[in-house]
Amino acid sequence: MSRLLARSIPVVLAVGVTLALVAPATVSAHETRGEGPVRFVVGWGDEPTYTGFKNSVQVSITEANGAPVTDLGDTLTVEVVKGADKTTLPLVANFRVGGSGTPGDYRAWLTPTRPGSYTFRLAGTLRGQTVDQSFTSSKTTFNEVEDVTSIAFPAKDPSTGQLATRIDREVPRLERALRQAEDGADGARTLALAGVAIGALGLLAAAGAVVVARRAGRSGGGGQREPERAVSEMARPNT
Repeated sequence: MSRLLARSIPVVLAVGVTLALVAPATVSAHETRGEGPVRFVVGWGDEPTYTGFKNSVQVSITEANGAPVTDLGDTLTVEVVKGADKTTLPLVANFRVGGSGTPGDYRAWLTPTRPGSYTFRLAGTLRGQTVDQSFTSSKTTFNEVEDVTSIAFPAKDPSTGQLATRIDREVPRLERALRQAEDGADGARTLALAGVAIGALGLLAAAGAVVVARRAGRSGGGGQREPERAVSEMARPNT
């Protein structure tokens, strides 16, 4: 028994050291801030955070004495900002009072599609007070979003964000090429129509000449020379 205890002590110590090392990292991945009688702890629901994977803005809300806030309702929203893009999402409880989950844990679900820094802006009212707090990812707050290709194996296939960027870059080129092709086609069609029109006019002129020649031949005024004179008259420009 004593030998088993002696063997267990190093294992327990190792686990304790590991937890001591992991715990600060977990805490540092969220930002804590007070707002009057309540405290917010904000960060990504799943960290590290990668593009293309469903995630959430996690907002843990507690009273000043540490008691969880479980009656938030729909009084708060979170605006997610990435550069010039932004969207407003509702905060929903990720727990059941007296049931599963951690009381006070609220989420706004989304799938980040671009790597880099994000800002979460809490807005609304809580306990009768106006809330307007912004939390931005950084090395000292919560994690920035990483490109999923950084963990891709064995092949680093392009992410949806990279594909979208390529499409955005190539579409203007394709549009220019299509316009040039259409312009060229319009020019070719114009020349073809002009050729057809000229050919039709020539046929009409020839047909008219034949008709005139036949009429002149039937009149008998000029014998066999009359058709040739009629054609020459049709072809001669008006003066």
